[in-house]
Amino acid sequence: MTAPLVTRQDKDGLATLTLNRPDKLNSLTVAMFRELRRHVLDLQSDDTIGCVILRGAGKCFSAGHDLGDIAEGEKVPSPGWHSETLRLMERLPKPVIAAVHGHCYTGALEVALAADFILAAESARFGDTHAKWALTPIWGMSQRLPRRVGVATAKRLMFTADMIRADEAFRIGLVEQIVPDADFEAACEDLARRILANSPFSHAANKRLLEATDARDMDSGLQWEILNCEGVGPDMQDRIAAFTGKSKKAKT
Repeated sequence: MTAPLVTRQDKDGLATLTLNRPDKLNSLTVAMFRELRRHVLDLQSDDTIGCVILRGAGKCFSAGHDLGDIAEGEKVPSPGWHSETLRLMERLPKPVIAAVHGHCYTGALEVALAADFILAAESARFGDTHAKWALTPIWGMSQRLPRRVGVATAKRLMFTADMIRADEAFRIGLVEQIVPDADFEAACEDLARRILANSPFSHAANKRLLEATDARDMDSGLQWEILNCEGVGPDMQDRIAAFTGKSKKAKT
């Protein structure tokens, strides 16, 4: 029986999706994207899951788009299908963490950038090598990378095809945190648990709000926030009651 190319493991509200082609450094194929897309679609309506971690099996997150597939003229279901798949993941109504160790190059970086943020192990290495192979991005690099690091830095990475270490990725704002490899798995779960402790209603509403107002001027953004406010979540009263109940106990 063929092993799945993307696995899913659920644990107490946390779903971990793992790119599972370690013998090929998790290089990305149409078949792998097809499985990733299926998991993303399943997660859209799964209310038992409040946070998602996307990681890679074996030595790295992913070495990028499988060049063999490209050379052979890979067949995609429709134009823009890869980009559409990553957009579906980006718009999940729950936080998505890209947990990156080892290689994260080109197509893999485009996948990681579609997460809400990137947590990096010290071993992580990032780069955009489209120009090295005379390719241009169609999975979102030209849009997400400059939004994350700024236009000039995005140009530098895209034009030079330089590989950068985790500390440089942190300095330019590509990643949110660097963790020693030995502590990486625990740190990823700890971050996810801190997210899960808060309201899933707020997470979903905040993701929609941040996306809708990205790149707007301040006044129109403030107006959008007021006019499109989603109000309070169904768990508000329970959360306040739990907090005030603990406070009362502490005073007695």
